[in-house]
Amino acid sequence: MEYLNLSGYQFKKLTNLETLREDLKHYCREIGLKGSILLSHEGINAFVAGPQEVIDRFQASLERFNLLKLNFKISYSDNIPFKRMLVKIKPEIISMGEKDIDPEMHPAPYISPETLKQWIDEDKDIVILDTRNDYEVHLGKFKNAVDLNIDHFRKFPAACQNLPSEWKNKPIVTYCTGGIRCEKAAPYLQSLGFNDVYQLDGGILSYFEKCDKTHFEGECFVFDKRIAVDNTLAETATIQCYQCRMPVTAEAQQSEHYRIREYCPSCYPNQGEKP
Repeated sequence: MEYLNLSGYQFKKLTNLETLREDLKHYCREIGLKGSILLSHEGINAFVAGPQEVIDRFQASLERFNLLKLNFKISYSDNIPFKRMLVKIKPEIISMGEKDIDPEMHPAPYISPETLKQWIDEDKDIVILDTRNDYEVHLGKFKNAVDLNIDHFRKFPAACQNLPSEWKNKPIVTYCTGGIRCEKAAPYLQSLGFNDVYQLDGGILSYFEKCDKTHFEGECFVFDKRIAVDNTLAETATIQCYQCRMPVTAEAQQSEHYRIREYCPSCYPNQGEKP
């Protein structure tokens, strides 16, 4: 049986969060939906999965919860990549720790996947800035993208303090998996005086849908049991290391430095001399 996986978000001022959480949790469990929904006063961030009929019921219900602008990214899998349905209230739907950034009222301009591809095709003088965590970048990224070497998005602001001043007037394109981190990352860069900042509309997942894998190297990490998807948004053979939690591709699983539930090529040097 084929299952649909939805990921989507909306920056929108929400009130009565406790009531909304209980209503959403009850409804989602009633229809058999599984996944995770985060709520905060700044909006909603959802990762859910289920059979087609369940997904259709969920999407049709958004109006009753006054959640009308969730543009979901859709992918497919043979299994539901979530064990249960969780609805949580958080201070932020994506944690960066900068309270003055308001993506709903002051968003940075978007750039379409097609335009980004064209800019790269033309060798346009731009900066492609990866806003994701180091283990995600390790698995796949745009060619020549700048890696900030952060292990959590909350460290993004600190990492930006050292960006070159000559980038102030150069086009900067920020990107992440589905777009939500760039909703905050791009306006934050603007607040630092970078004057020509864009966010990739829909992130890597949208780029794969519209531009295939052109200019992208590797796979895209996703935050569920699938671990990674390819340019067709299909689950790959990549797993996570039991020891260090780094993604381990099918190729890396053939390495002499990989042993199930013990170590992988990323953490092998810390294991001492292994037979």
